[in-house]
Amino acid sequence: MSHAQPLWRRAVAEALGTGLLVTVVIGSGIAAASLSPGDIGLQLLENAFATALGLAVLILMLGPVSGAHFNPAVSVIDWWLGQRTSSGLSLRDLAAYIPAQIGGGIAGAILANLMYGEAAVSWSTTDRSAGHLYIGETVATAGLILLIFALAWSGRAQLAPLAVGAYIGSAYWFTSSTSFANPAVTIGRAFSDTFAGIAPGSVPAFIAFQAFGAILGAALVIVLYPNAGQAADDVVTPTHTGASS
Repeated sequence: MSHAQPLWRRAVAEALGTGLLVTVVIGSGIAAASLSPGDIGLQLLENAFATALGLAVLILMLGPVSGAHFNPAVSVIDWWLGQRTSSGLSLRDLAAYIPAQIGGGIAGAILANLMYGEAAVSWSTTDRSAGHLYIGETVATAGLILLIFALAWSGRAQLAPLAVGAYIGSAYWFTSSTSFANPAVTIGRAFSDTFAGIAPGSVPAFIAFQAFGAILGAALVIVLYPNAGQAADDVVTPTHTGASS
């Protein structure tokens, strides 16, 4: 497996992308709660719309550097499916991507808090511990993995910014959990006691069911898209193939 960009640069891109994604999620949630007080449906619409657009832009901006995973679940499945064909992330890549994503997510939450005059860290008090929410996270994460690898396997990874943004935007509404579908984003959202927050005590179970959803999504990829691991280098979107600067 070969990558156009050195690992340190790809890790920086993953930290920046995940961080800005969390900033978009939390920042738009704070803005929505302020602009539309008392109307939870409108707040969710505003939050989902901003997140869908923001995610698409971040994939376009940073995908050429790192592939724009911004999600430990995506990175782990990319590594796992690519092993048999020596494509996708190596174990060394994975060891750099995951801490970068988690650290970036936490920094992104702090940035959003500070932009809106909140305390840098305010632990969320929004409890999200319920069985139906765990089902929602399983469905959201499985669908995300299936979508990403379907695009890569079929040679349509260039559509990932639009498709992944659209999927997350719609999953805000069709899943009971509002589609976190991302362990790093889940951890980051615990650092903000705002509209988009999640209580720290709810985080472990959310991540566990995201992991289960990722495994389920990977199983569906194997069933529906044979040899999908051969396209792991194109997840989420192809990195730049020219000479590295």
